[in-house]
Amino acid sequence: MYTYAVRVVRADEWASVKDLRLLALRDPVAPLAFLETYEAAAARPDSFWQERAAGAAEGGTGVRQFVAESEGGQWVGTATVLVEEAGTDDWAGFPVERRQGHVVGVFVREEWRGSGLTRALLDAAVNWSWELGLGRVRLIVHEKNLRAQRAYRKAGFIPSGRTVPLGQDNGEDEYEFVLERPEASDR
Repeated sequence: MYTYAVRVVRADEWASVKDLRLLALRDPVAPLAFLETYEAAAARPDSFWQERAAGAAEGGTGVRQFVAESEGGQWVGTATVLVEEAGTDDWAGFPVERRQGHVVGVFVREEWRGSGLTRALLDAAVNWSWELGLGRVRLIVHEKNLRAQRAYRKAGFIPSGRTVPLGQDNGEDEYEFVLERPEASDR
């Protein structure tokens, strides 16, 4: 039986934030799941990780990182939500039409996959977004990352129809999946 707790990272946990990110970037599907390489992340100074953890900890309203911690204290998964403001452009250059959450950096250790942990992390991310009054949460997933697509669908996310080109000459795309706040979709 899997026993874990999902919570927000603390600023002083920057080394654990770094370790889990580096582990995620070693995963076989990392090239499909993340826009960063292991080498680039490993080369970042400690100050980067300290700022990253501090920015995603309790207190701010623009970003929140959730971690799942096993009963033994091991971090076994993570998901981060970025608040995107209406009138800005997102990371791919598309206009953001309304204030929304954007889930990024979803990772669950291999031995914990299939345990419901991904859903628990996504639920925490979505609930925080609803608490902020956001009407929509989205994420971007590679067309070949079928495992992630299945997990996102199980958590209630659906394809929006928007395709995000990767900007490479390989013809591969990413898909936007969205989850509308129930009250927002009734308006």
